[in-house]
Amino acid sequence: MTSQVSSPAEQADGAVVGEQRRAAGAKDVRRLDRVIIRFAGDSGDGMQLTGDRFTSETASFGNDLSTLPNFPAEIRAPAGTLPGVSSFQLHFADHDILTPGDAPNVLVAMNPAALRANIGDLPRGAEIIVNTDEFTKRAMQKVGYEASPLEDGSLDGYNLHPVPLTTLTVEALKEFELSRKEAERSKNMFALGLLSWMYHRPTEGTEKFLKSKFAKKPDIAAANIAAFRAGWNFGETTEDFAVSYEVAPAAKAFPVGTYRNISGNLALAYGLVAAGRQADLPLFLGSYPITPASDILHELSRHKNFGVRTFQAEDEIAGIGAALGAAFGGALAVTTTSGPGVALKSETIGLAVSLELPLVVVDIQRGGPSTGLPTKTEQADLLQAVYGRNGEAPVPVVAPCTPADCFDAALEAARIALTYRTPVFLLSDGYLANGSEPWRIPELDELPDLRVQFAQGPNHTLADGTEVFWPYKRDARTLARPWAIPGTPGLEHRIGGIEKQDGTGNISYDPANHDFMVRTRQAKVDGVEVPDVEVDDPSGADTLVLGWGSTYGPITAAVRRLRTAGVPIAQAHLRHLNPFPKNLGAVLERYDKVVIPEMNLGQLATLVRAKYLVDAHSYNQVNGMPFKAEQLATALKEAIDG
Repeated sequence: MTSQVSSPAEQADGAVVGEQRRAAGAKDVRRLDRVIIRFAGDSGDGMQLTGDRFTSETASFGNDLSTLPNFPAEIRAPAGTLPGVSSFQLHFADHDILTPGDAPNVLVAMNPAALRANIGDLPRGAEIIVNTDEFTKRAMQKVGYEASPLEDGSLDGYNLHPVPLTTLTVEALKEFELSRKEAERSKNMFALGLLSWMYHRPTEGTEKFLKSKFAKKPDIAAANIAAFRAGWNFGETTEDFAVSYEVAPAAKAFPVGTYRNISGNLALAYGLVAAGRQADLPLFLGSYPITPASDILHELSRHKNFGVRTFQAEDEIAGIGAALGAAFGGALAVTTTSGPGVALKSETIGLAVSLELPLVVVDIQRGGPSTGLPTKTEQADLLQAVYGRNGEAPVPVVAPCTPADCFDAALEAARIALTYRTPVFLLSDGYLANGSEPWRIPELDELPDLRVQFAQGPNHTLADGTEVFWPYKRDARTLARPWAIPGTPGLEHRIGGIEKQDGTGNISYDPANHDFMVRTRQAKVDGVEVPDVEVDDPSGADTLVLGWGSTYGPITAAVRRLRTAGVPIAQAHLRHLNPFPKNLGAVLERYDKVVIPEMNLGQLATLVRAKYLVDAHSYNQVNGMPFKAEQLATALKEAIDG
């Protein structure tokens, strides 16, 4: 789905429509600058689909937005239980926003478990829409409610809207030849229609989506559309919802261009496809399915027309082995995984370091250790990416900062891998992978030229004048060795994990040669050209907050809050984590205090302290959820005052 950002004139037209509605005696319409909505229900209630559709229509309307899907860890937890609650939070606004929001203004709770699991996040005065049909005695007892929260006064501080969603949906679909169970499945579309009315979301896209999704089952498509329209009409006619809300497009938040809503994993997949095209190389993905990285495999498998070949291997080791073989054969090779898979791939990553072949290793981080929290987010694989191999096996590491930035990070990882003939880690995480935001589709001339030159013939002359090919003769600037396609006449050479002789690539057990090769591989990674880190410091602050990866949104939102309150604070964010930008040390020296928020126990802080001897202060969280802006603002203020 793509959409042009609306112009001020178009926004004015929208205001006229709102005035016409009010003049015609329609319900009161209130203007808001932003809204945070959370859909929550059982994992079988379709909350992710509901959130996705509301998000798509919000993106097409031109709002800035940020989302936070939250999945249960169990594939199918017992219905109506707290571990089975699935939620989708969307923050949309008429201005630039950075996070999915700290606390929902609206909660749609499809059952008692959804209410119980999420009520603690709601501020007083928030709106709660509950499906009263699910609040049976047994369902409430299952999650610890001794009395109905809809009747005991515990929700008096909120604007409660009891709606029999299931009953209304079944009634709306009685003309269709569906069983009650089949009709009940459409209650999420009824809820979507109601919220679409409340916030003036477009409806055409959702109806088109439903017709396409159920193209082979037109009766099911028609039923879902009917439920969706019934929800809209219920909002329009019921007295319980006396107000609807308008959130104008965020035209000033975006440069002019064509935009679409995009998740981090989808942006990363598109970035890899673009990298293959810009390098004029076939793209090969060797992967084994693992949460939350599997979506990249699914997406890339759809793009064979762009020279993409995907291989779903029998395990993680086979996946990266195939990818490394593809790199040897002249492809832009990628392997995707999460933290447990990185552990299994570590020996082959070390082999790629030794062979000095380009390979992009995508790690969509999740909570650990071991299986850990498969559907929750964390940033705890940084030290594994930098050091998690036997021997001295240096690898460049890059990290995107937003879902849309995953596209650019993929191009950057490919650039480094191809230029320097090395495996490169791309560290995303579950928050970025599943979250979404508007992304401006770049023009082709904005993409980097990643083309490489393969070895064509002899590159070295022996003392007797014989011209030969040396597979480890290096480029003077990058220290990269030549990339020779197997089967090219005269370019035969050995590969394998045993140490190579400098230049010739022959097997070598010579201690001096090993020392030289180890230092050369390290020098190659240390010499990777990366941009200087930029510092946002408008007021000459004494404290710098330094972040990496997905902490960018919460940190930036927290910094904005502090500056609005008159508190000076500087901000810098790292994309390149190995090697660090060359100016990072000088930047750190300018500040009396450096605070590093991370979703781990202080891994970047450890690296910064070790390299720059800076007394960096850690602020850490490992609860499987991203930071909240208010939480960070409070912690940063305490660090400044401390």
